[in-house]
Amino acid sequence: MLQKYFFYTVLVVILTCYRAAATDPNSPKPKLIVGIVVDQMRYDYLTRYWHRFGNDGFKKLVTEGYNFTNTHFDYVPTYTGPGHASIYTGTTPAVHGIIGNDWYNRNAKRRMYVTEDTTITGTGTNAYAGKMSPVHMLTTTFSDELRLANNLRSKVIGVALKDRGSILPAGHSADAAYWFEGATGNWISSSWYLKTLPEWVNTFNARKLPQEYAKNPWITLYPLESYTASTPDDTPYEDLFAGEKKPVFPHTFPATNTSMYQLFTATPYGNTITKEFAITAMRAEELGKDSVTDLLAVSFSSPDFIGHQYGTHAVETEDCYLRLDKDIAELIKAAEDYAGKGNVLFFLTADHAAIPNVMFLADQQIPAGIFNDARASEALQKHLNEIFGIQKWVLSFYNDQLHLDHELLRKNKIDLDVMTDEIRRFLLKYKEVSNVLTGKELSVNEYSWGIRSLVQKGFSVKRSGDVVLILEPGLVEYKSKGTDHGSGYTYDSHVPLLFYGWKISRGTSSRHINITDIAPTITQLLGIQAPSGSTGTVIKELFK
Repeated sequence: MLQKYFFYTVLVVILTCYRAAATDPNSPKPKLIVGIVVDQMRYDYLTRYWHRFGNDGFKKLVTEGYNFTNTHFDYVPTYTGPGHASIYTGTTPAVHGIIGNDWYNRNAKRRMYVTEDTTITGTGTNAYAGKMSPVHMLTTTFSDELRLANNLRSKVIGVALKDRGSILPAGHSADAAYWFEGATGNWISSSWYLKTLPEWVNTFNARKLPQEYAKNPWITLYPLESYTASTPDDTPYEDLFAGEKKPVFPHTFPATNTSMYQLFTATPYGNTITKEFAITAMRAEELGKDSVTDLLAVSFSSPDFIGHQYGTHAVETEDCYLRLDKDIAELIKAAEDYAGKGNVLFFLTADHAAIPNVMFLADQQIPAGIFNDARASEALQKHLNEIFGIQKWVLSFYNDQLHLDHELLRKNKIDLDVMTDEIRRFLLKYKEVSNVLTGKELSVNEYSWGIRSLVQKGFSVKRSGDVVLILEPGLVEYKSKGTDHGSGYTYDSHVPLLFYGWKISRGTSSRHINITDIAPTITQLLGIQAPSGSTGTVIKELFK
């Protein structure tokens, strides 16, 4: 009897020690990092919808973690591709090279997409959607450095509806990056990472979750009249989906699959399927189950689609975040249940924010409007023809940048500086234009403050244009409905930054933080090398 009692006592001690070790927040490394990026999330969504959030999603990250309330992007342009790259590389487009979601390629003489890679093939698809990789990103990510630090034993998985939201965080050396193929409703990858899809991905695709969710229309989570943080459901500031006569609830899915998938991604159901896939990936790949740190990089793309469609003050946007709050709560719980509470390091931020609909702002007598870049481009071309002769001098006017035909300039013995100075004089006549900078200025001068500094940090000598346009605050190059982003102004740059979990104490800081500070902070927490091009500063509050 005494021996039996002694045996059980020893067993209890062993199990207690094991459980303590499995959930020890003072362990030298977390078992799992879960990086969450919300595509197009303003910081004030946290405060505007706070009273409607549950206790286990956004509120949990804020009240039990560290909240940095004054986090900004420290460059222009604030787009999805550069945003994800900057979060994970710890540097700006001037260094990592991701200067837009797409940009003009001088060598190819065409516009190219941020993750396109025609040298590889799709995995799980034969379509162009699979020909994607991080080949154009010039530096390592902290996910790459995590792998390099332990001889590639760490597992790194990227998940997002958008390929760029998955690939750029996962980095060059990841085990896999997965994204959603709009034509089929399947999750796919590319040969950069995988030759064939794992069986668990095929099983997940076979569940046909988009079709299941699409059986019912998108209706509000709560009674429509309770959405007092938003404008009325029917306003002139919101765009229509195909087949709709008014931008109001309920939003019904089309009968055809392709159209249904396109609309599906622009509803909260896109977040839910992303969450489901991420949790399935974590369990199938056994992330956080061994002695080395693993990384699950999740990006929720649907808020961006919804924001572009309806704007920042629509009922649809509020409903999106109320539902996303529940998805994030489930993701947190699943990760902590699987890897052990205290063993998971979470961070949440956004790849950019957004301006309220400019027509809505104008109706409130707030300075805002639309700059017609197509009309300005046409007028500029006509002006240059009158001065320098009838030729196609401008190859591309995109992303507020102009690429000139250098070969044509040399052939006609026209100095590049003369041409760019003339373009500057012409464009500054537009009241919507705040400033015009030339590539030479951005290459030679060192701007340390203000919008010119932000433009310079987003400027790549080899990839960017010869002239860069800066619009006045409140101006967008977009349609009159929905919203857009891309500037260096506060409405586009101010995003949430929350840390929670392993070794993270509770706290709040209003100190200015740059988005490029995230990656070097995480590598410092892990005791590993910062990404190769990192220019950010370690966030000291997390080390007190």
